[in-house]
Parts: sequence; structure tokens; C-alpha cells
Amino acid sequence: MNRGTLASLFSATAVLFLFSCNAGSAPESITTSVVADQTEAAAPPAGIPASQKTSPPSQLQPVDNNYLLGKFNPASRADFIAIGKPQADKPGMMLRKEAADAFKKMWEAARKERVSLKIISSTRTFAQQKSIWEGKWSRLAAEAPDPETRARKILEYSAMPGTSRHHWGTDIDLNDLNNPTFERGGKHEKVYQWLVAHANEYGFCQPYTAGRPHGYKEEKWHWSYAPLSKPLLEQYKANVTDLLLTGFQGATTAAKIQVVQHYALGISQDCK
Repeated sequence: MNRGTLASLFSATAVLFLFSCNAGSAPESITTSVVADQTEAAAPPAGIPASQKTSPPSQLQPVDNNYLLGKFNPASRADFIAIGKPQADKPGMMLRKEAADAFKKMWEAARKERVSLKIISSTRTFAQQKSIWEGKWSRLAAEAPDPETRARKILEYSAMPGTSRHHWGTDIDLNDLNNPTFERGGKHEKVYQWLVAHANEYGFCQPYTAGRPHGYKEEKWHWSYAPLSKPLLEQYKANVTDLLLTGFQGATTAAKIQVVQHYALGISQDCK
């Protein structure tokens, strides 16, 4: 065999060897492209507020009617936490953890703009709402002896037990329980202006606004953590009827007034 033939055979053998060593590896440019595509696909879409980019699993899990009606102990649940001073006016108040975390962020942002937010009411159980309701039921007995008239009077600002959004650990009352204090010239005028402008950035909406055809009167102090309260409202709508509202004085008026439809569901569009 001559020298030229040997050289040709040697070159061919070398090429085959190199090819076999690299056959199982993708070129670096392809690997980099795949990784980049995966990273891009996993990124959250632009333009969505940080509070809405991810939803904790607890938001999506169905709850039972006892939860929807407030017949449970928040302190016994792992998804509730206490929220106290300086965010609240007294210790021991309970909220769903997601709502509490969002409020603390909102509280801090407001504080930096010299706006003071203070929770004065948070989670209320069925028993607590019953105490409020029956206290008013007794006080109004002489003024409104007709049960339906009396119930409607209480329903101007107070929910029947089993229909309050405060049962869910998603809703809070802030600073005061009187609308004039949040209006022009009131001591909390700046608070309400700030909330209207910024509360939605932290997931909060005002369920009881002016101009609704049904439901409670306007409450400028009442705010709801929508990422949780919206899906809970859908579950409430699907599972709770007026006939389930029992165990308190005046309960028989619920169906006549259509409390679930007109009050529990009679909220602002922002909170639906």
C-alpha cells in the first residue's frame, strides 16, 4: 500500500472517531436556545400586578358550608393568622394569611405617604355576628315591631349571621364606622382618597359602594381582599340559600327579604 492510500485511511478513521464521540451531545447553540425558551415560558406575563401573578393553592380549594356561614374557629385553622398592633387597634384579630400579608404591604405603603390605616374589625364568626344582630333586634323591638321591617332596618349596615363577608377572613373595617369621617372635611378624608387610588394595587376592593340597586348602605370603611373573597363568593352563591340561615332571632325573615340575593350578593362590580 502506498503512502497516499495510508494517509487517506488515517483521515477517514479520525473523522469517524470524532463523530461517534459527539453523537450524543446537542450543539451548544441548540442547548442554550432550549433553556432560554423554557425560561421565557415560565416567566409571568407582563403587566399583571405582583399580588395577582400567583395564587396560593388555598385560594382554589373548595370550602364547606360551615366555613361560608362562619361556623368555625379561625384560631384553630392553619390558614388564619393573628394581626395586631400597629396594623390593628387591638391584639388578637384574625385574618386569612394571604389577606393579612397583603394588608401589611398596603399599610406600609400608606404609612410612607403619611396615611394611617388601622383595622378595627376583621374576622367575625357566626356566633359573633349573632351577638351583634340579636343586640340590635332587641333594641329595635319597640320601634319596629314588624319582624320584616326590623330586619330591613338592621340590614342597612349589619349582616344577618351567616351572610357576613367578615366570616371568611378576607374583609376588614378600617379606622371608623361612619361615612362622614371619610368624606370632605372628615378626619379620614385622606385615608379614603388613598384607598380609592391604591387599594386595588394590593388586591383590595370596596364591596359596599354608593349607587347599588340592592344591599347594605355604602360603607367607606369596609374593604375586601378580592383574590380570596371573589372565589369564596362564587362558592357561597352556588351553595348557600336563605333556608340555611337559621339559629338566630328574626331568621324567618331571610327568605322574605331574599337576603342572599339582595345583600350577600348585592355588592360592587369590583368585588364580583
